[in-house]
Amino acid sequence: MPPAEPTTTLLIVDDKPANLGVLFDCLTAADFKVLVAQDGPSAITQAQRACPDLILLDILMPGMDGYEACRQLKALEATREIPIIFMTALSETRHKIMAFDVGGVDYVTKPFQQEEVLARVRTHLNLQRLQRALREQNARLQQEIAAHQQAKATVRYLKDELKTVGHFEEIVGDSAALRNVLGQVELVAGADSTVLIQGETGTGKELIARAVHNRSPRREQPFIKLNCAALPRELIESELFGHEKGAFTGAIQQRKGRFELAHQGTLFLDEVGELPLEAQAKLLRVLQEQEFERVGGTRAIRVDVRVVAATNRDLERLVEANQFRIDLFYRLNVFPLTMPPLRERPSDILPLAQFFLAQLAPRLGKPLSGISESAARRLQGYSWPGNVRELHNVIERAAILSAGPALDIDFLEAPPATVAQAATPDTLESVERAHILRVLGDTDGVIDGPQGAAAVLGLNPSTLRSRMQKLGIKKTRPATH
Repeated sequence: MPPAEPTTTLLIVDDKPANLGVLFDCLTAADFKVLVAQDGPSAITQAQRACPDLILLDILMPGMDGYEACRQLKALEATREIPIIFMTALSETRHKIMAFDVGGVDYVTKPFQQEEVLARVRTHLNLQRLQRALREQNARLQQEIAAHQQAKATVRYLKDELKTVGHFEEIVGDSAALRNVLGQVELVAGADSTVLIQGETGTGKELIARAVHNRSPRREQPFIKLNCAALPRELIESELFGHEKGAFTGAIQQRKGRFELAHQGTLFLDEVGELPLEAQAKLLRVLQEQEFERVGGTRAIRVDVRVVAATNRDLERLVEANQFRIDLFYRLNVFPLTMPPLRERPSDILPLAQFFLAQLAPRLGKPLSGISESAARRLQGYSWPGNVRELHNVIERAAILSAGPALDIDFLEAPPATVAQAATPDTLESVERAHILRVLGDTDGVIDGPQGAAAVLGLNPSTLRSRMQKLGIKKTRPATH
């Protein structure tokens, strides 16, 4: 037979020294650690002190019999889970029934075979280990269920709370940093002033722009957006102001620009720091005079448009480098808002993750009801250089890979400390550059396609290429082996 684990301890209780000696020799030979007692009270004392893994307990003993000793052991918190096997020469059925009634797990009749005793001891030790493992697993599951329910309640609370105070249905989070931004949105929304939203890539600047629009008197009018980094330089003016038929090769018909489409509403200019200088001059004129001409046209078109701009670049530094007009900067920077990076909103990570999972799981056809404890630890321990957009992508990837019922994540690795700790305004571009390089390395330099770097980063391929050019990142090639 296989030896017992060296740490397995048994307690034998019998008033007959001869019985104790036989069992002691048998069980120690099987590598059990064996303790002995000759009466009920001393058995209870030893069990409380040593907490054995199993007790072999004689029934007929002077003073306190085995039944009473078992009752008292089962009444004590320290010993109630220890399995007890009764030993006796009594063979009547009523004695066996009594043994189970008081809490015994088995019954061995004297004279017994040593092999039988060993087999029963091992059986009940294995059962005890299985029961303990099941209890631990059940406790972990209960914790995950409780965490899931708490996360769901948090999401419900946050959405209801935000609806109550400002109709910010799509903005999830309750951190002080986020609440400060939303409070500023409330202040500026009704003022019709130009707003400049600053923050790292993926922090949710467009959501804030939409919140400004949705809380403003223009909420019933169009919200039009333009990503200034996603367009070739020669098409930017056409996108902003429209063009007349024949204005350039390919202009086969008249086309309205974003300013006309946004008339009486809000125009959101994302990545405004990427505008070329010539387009900046024309944008400045529209902000000052609320009028422009289409490309190839001569008629002035007047519009009533509120502009909300966003950038992940330091516009003041661009001004110093003569890459951004100072007068346009002042026009845009009437009411600046700074969207905090996700690493400065750690309390928002799990509510956001749960919110994304609730959106993604039905769409992906995955029966995922919550986030595992280990996944939650990974999410909270990561520095999120790609911010909320990266979190969304991670949850989507994990949802695809997870079998359920809880979302698990085993692929998330912390970025190098130099990147994770570099997220200050002075080194924002270096953080972004390092993050893009890391993702390009993960995708073997592939930019396009569902598994490409642009998809991982949540960007249009043209936007990513523009950012790479601005940051001095040359297109990488797949590594050769």
